[in-house]
Amino acid sequence: METYLPREIQDGLATARRTAEKQASRLRLQVGTASFPILRAWEGGFAIDAGRTPPRRGRVGLYDGARLMSHCLIIASEVEGGEIRFEYKSMTEVAERQPLDFYEESPIPIALPKPGDAH
Repeated sequence: METYLPREIQDGLATARRTAEKQASRLRLQVGTASFPILRAWEGGFAIDAGRTPPRRGRVGLYDGARLMSHCLIIASEVEGGEIRFEYKSMTEVAERQPLDFYEESPIPIALPKPGDAH
């Protein structure tokens, strides 16, 4: 059974789907002071609305809400269905703390003797 929908209804449904995806996603792309909501994300890239486009390539910040997740080098790959798909050329995860350039000994002993054990 085939269902035929007029073009206007199909366009309206596609617009409603994109609006719902924008509102549901916490992921966003930060380029300088501009922010772009990410519609979909996958292992090697992401998609954003074609109406609001960042530069086609460059270094950007990837955020989950207000938390910076990673710095990425991106390149636009294709435009389809009202969205632009980007691929990661490189991605650097952001650490919670600065990396150490020395060995840090643990202040906690590895093993404690049990009460009543002979020394």
